Amino acid sequence: MEPFKTITSLATPLDRVNVDTDQIIPKQFLKRIERSGYGEFLFFDWRRIQEGPHAGEPDTTFALNDPKYKGAKILIAGKNFGCGSSREHAAWALSDFGFRAVIAPSFADIFFSNAGKNGIVLISLSEEQVATLLERAATKPNYELTVSLIDQTVDDAFGFHGTFEIDPFRKYCLTEGLDDIGLTLRHAAALDTFEAKHDSANWLKPRAAEIAKTA
Repeated sequence: MEPFKTITSLATPLDRVNVDTDQIIPKQFLKRIERSGYGEFLFFDWRRIQEGPHAGEPDTTFALNDPKYKGAKILIAGKNFGCGSSREHAAWALSDFGFRAVIAPSFADIFFSNAGKNGIVLISLSEEQVATLLERAATKPNYELTVSLIDQTVDDAFGFHGTFEIDPFRKYCLTEGLDDIGLTLRHAAALDTFEAKHDSANWLKPRAAEIAKTA
C-alpha cells in the first residue's frame, strides 16, 4: 500500500448525497477474482447515457468523463458517501481509478473501514465547507487541493483551510503504507520463531518420541 503523507491534486466534484456502493461499483463486476482492474468500472452507470439513441455512450455531463478532471486524486462528494452494501470492491475501484482521498460531510461506517485498509484517506468536513469545495471544483479551472495527513489539513490557493480528525492508529497505517498484511509482516521474524518453536514442541519432538517407542 502506498504511503499517504501530503498530496496536491486536481479535485473532482461529485455533488450527490447518499452515493451507495452499488453505484460506485455495480454488482455485475463483483465476480472478478482480481483486486485490480476495477477503475474502469467506477460509477459505471453514471458515466454512461442510460436511455435514448445514445444509450451506452459516455455521458459528457458526468464529472469523471470531463477531461479537465483527468488525473485527479481527490474526490469531493455529498454526505453519507459509501452507503449500501459492505462490498470492499468499492474501495478497490476508487483506488484503482486513482483517487487517494475522498472529502465529504460523512461516510458509511463499513465503507470507511474498507477505504482505510486500501490506502484511501476519508476526510469529513462540515456541509458548508464541502459545499464551498464543490462549487470551486466545478467553476475554477485547474482547481487543486492540498491534503496533508501529517497535519490533518485541507487547503487551496484561494484561502480555504479545513482541519479533520482521524484515528491515530489509522493515521499511522496510512502514513506508513501498511494494510493488514503489511502490519503482520512487520512481525515476520517473531512469527517465524514462534512457528519453529511450535513445530518442534508439538510435532517434531512428540513424533520422535513416538518413533522411539516403536523401535
